[in-house]
Amino acid sequence: MTKKSSLEQFKLKKTLSVLANKQGNHTELITLYVPPGKQISDAVNMLRDEYGTASNIKSTTTRKNVQDAIVRVQQRLKLFKDSGENGIVIFAGAIPQEGGGPGSERMETYVIIPPEPIKIYLYRCDSRFHTEHLQEMLREKETYGILLIDASGATIATLQGKRLDIVRQMYSGVAGKTRAGGQSARRYERLREMQLNEYFTRVGEHANEIFLPIETLKGIILAGPGPTKYDFEKGDYLNYMLKNKIIDVIDTAYVEEQGVKEVVDKAPEIMRKVRYIEEKQLMQQFLYEVGHDTGMITYGEAEVRRALEAGAVRTLLISEAVDFLRVTVKCSACGYQEQQTVKVQALGGFEQGLSGKPCPKCQAPSLAVADKVDIVDDLAQIAEYSNANVEVISGETEEGQMLKNAFGGVAAILRFKMQG
Repeated sequence: MTKKSSLEQFKLKKTLSVLANKQGNHTELITLYVPPGKQISDAVNMLRDEYGTASNIKSTTTRKNVQDAIVRVQQRLKLFKDSGENGIVIFAGAIPQEGGGPGSERMETYVIIPPEPIKIYLYRCDSRFHTEHLQEMLREKETYGILLIDASGATIATLQGKRLDIVRQMYSGVAGKTRAGGQSARRYERLREMQLNEYFTRVGEHANEIFLPIETLKGIILAGPGPTKYDFEKGDYLNYMLKNKIIDVIDTAYVEEQGVKEVVDKAPEIMRKVRYIEEKQLMQQFLYEVGHDTGMITYGEAEVRRALEAGAVRTLLISEAVDFLRVTVKCSACGYQEQQTVKVQALGGFEQGLSGKPCPKCQAPSLAVADKVDIVDDLAQIAEYSNANVEVISGETEEGQMLKNAFGGVAAILRFKMQG
């Protein structure tokens, strides 16, 4: 994983999850994808036409909401000179507020710069936001190599997100096993082994040629019917760097395209396992330092914050299940402000508790919440200033559960020991 990738993926995943769950009362939520190279003026003109078309909507409320959303999207678009390297995605619409019926809607607008270039130009007016193209990008970060092999032939493919490319198919030319006995059978078997060796060498050369140049290659899945794949794995046919990237060896009924599809069906589970292995290694390193009392770790939000501000953190570990906000409290009378960490569920009670409470500086009862930031974003920003690594850990492994339950969901591996 690159330094920020698990954090960026987590943030985008969180935003998209929120957007995907938003529902409009009618088909009045706008989704716009503008790919790189597309003129902003073209998109603005298209929206102008859509605004005109929306004037035909019979329902006064729906018509107003659709036209207001189109205006919001136009306003946001005009802030950009061009669509940039990766394009722009904008969502806008009247969202019913929690527990509110018709008339409780509030206009919401979201602008997302995708993590990589988007390939579609899309406008939709629907009762939901179309986040699926961005969600697909979360899966498209890494490439997996697929190598199917048995004694009859081999297939080499790459899988990136949902995009599957069958790059090469080979036939072995290796004779079938003989059933006859005697000297001729032994000679036949020796010839067959030579043919197999030559065939394995050929497959290895093609695999090296295809997989080695792929910078985003995360791992290789070796598959096929029968034991041939294990014989291939044991030999020195693959470049050592690729051999180290074999993440799973699985059985399939076929070796050609149907076999590749069998691997693809099992791939999501395999890929999840790869990230889990990375997370386990990070957590095991942390737990080793805990167990050996080396003084090279700290945990708990306040202690980790102190270490981050001192530039002492090498790797920040945050559970994706942490549910804290960093809240800024400000006095409107004298400008005094302070920050506190509050549980998401406790925010309402916290705000009520400020009502009538005197300011520590001027004693006026003028304290109120001025700002609130998700704790992951807050700590990650401090980590960025000190060039610390940030890893967001899922709660789906035993170690991930331990980070959440035993260490408060926030921990750090240090560059140097902290004093006091």
